[in-house]
Amino acid sequence: MTLPGDKSISHRLAILAALAEGPSELHNYSPAADCQSTLECLRRLGVGIQAEKPAGKARDQKESGRNSLSARIHGTGLGGWKKPGRALDAGNSGTTMRLLAGALAGQEFAAKLTGDASLRRRPMRRVVEPLEQMGARIRSREGGLAPLEITGTALHSTEYTLPVPSAQVKSAILLAALYAPGITAVIEPVRTRDHTEIALREFGAAIRRSGERIEVSGGARLQGRSLTVPGDLSSAVFLIAAALILPGSNLLLLNVGLNPTRGAVLDFLVQMGAPLRVAQIEERHGELVGNLEVITGEGLRLRGGEVAIADVPRMIDELPMLAALAPYTEQGILIRGAAELRVKESDRIAALSENLRRMGARVEEFPDGMRVAGRAEAAGAQPARHVPLHGAEVDPRGDHRIAMALAIAALGADGPTTLRGSECAAVSYPAFFSDLEALLER
Repeated sequence: MTLPGDKSISHRLAILAALAEGPSELHNYSPAADCQSTLECLRRLGVGIQAEKPAGKARDQKESGRNSLSARIHGTGLGGWKKPGRALDAGNSGTTMRLLAGALAGQEFAAKLTGDASLRRRPMRRVVEPLEQMGARIRSREGGLAPLEITGTALHSTEYTLPVPSAQVKSAILLAALYAPGITAVIEPVRTRDHTEIALREFGAAIRRSGERIEVSGGARLQGRSLTVPGDLSSAVFLIAAALILPGSNLLLLNVGLNPTRGAVLDFLVQMGAPLRVAQIEERHGELVGNLEVITGEGLRLRGGEVAIADVPRMIDELPMLAALAPYTEQGILIRGAAELRVKESDRIAALSENLRRMGARVEEFPDGMRVAGRAEAAGAQPARHVPLHGAEVDPRGDHRIAMALAIAALGADGPTTLRGSECAAVSYPAFFSDLEALLER
């Protein structure tokens, strides 16, 4: 199966293409609702964009055709965006809001960034503070909540140390740095995903990294590019988990992004005993891409384990999948140092704990994480291969990653599971359920 384009990379390439001079072609752009929000905001800023499915049909439409978009973006240059006629709606996308806040801070007009009810509850002070340190003028609701009213102004370079690991905050600063004379430096004590740095370099920005320090020179003239977005690893892990739960599976995922700052989840799965193989790795436009294969036998035993706190920032989006997989491991999975899960699209710790308990899992909830028991602990006097979960009616609270995680957990449960509001999966993976159905039919 071919996966939709990486959501994180799609956002970043679209914004940088809009700031570049001349047209850019973005192939395999993510069809996720979040990434469509970014395109729509850019259109309202006067950027010409055409997004459509590629010409021709896939050999097997169930495999790949519905997962791919091509976006042609007519970049305006750094000073070419126009004052929008109304508020820019980021929908459910925190990435859209935080990254555009950085790019809008140095414009010559005022703009308002808003979003849905969920996004308006998520913390934005963490991105407002460093931008204000650069001279940005931003008004928010009490507590640093959206909507954000940004009055563009002349920015100055700065040096900022991230107090909390956040690729989105880092990216907002790096985008604002394009409008600040001199060199802006971001120091990240814990390394986060580096898609923005790679994309800036691809478009021609002067960017350097030395250890924890990232430097960007202001005033670069970005140039339009033709780029292909790798398949989304954060979507891939749900299908990998499905193959691990269902014995006798043979799954091959093509052209998946394997950026080293995202690979901690694959390392963890292998440490648990997952029969995961990576093949045909190559670099494309600065990003590593390869194929992932999982072949599961009838006697597969996943050990479980503890997620290292240092790895949490690099696998924050994949932790819901691990929680859903935990009941099917022998020793369960422990996640700590992940308080960030509380302020995502939902309180993901609470949502996972509540719904997995409904399905019969043993869950211990902490302020910064959770422990989900595995087969050995949950079985008690039951046979060693008892079914660890039972079907139930579950509610993902409108959160796309919770919906996909619960769907995967349901695959191995005894009896049917009803997933309310399952359409929220479209936020990141619109074809998730049809892709999963296509795999199960084979």
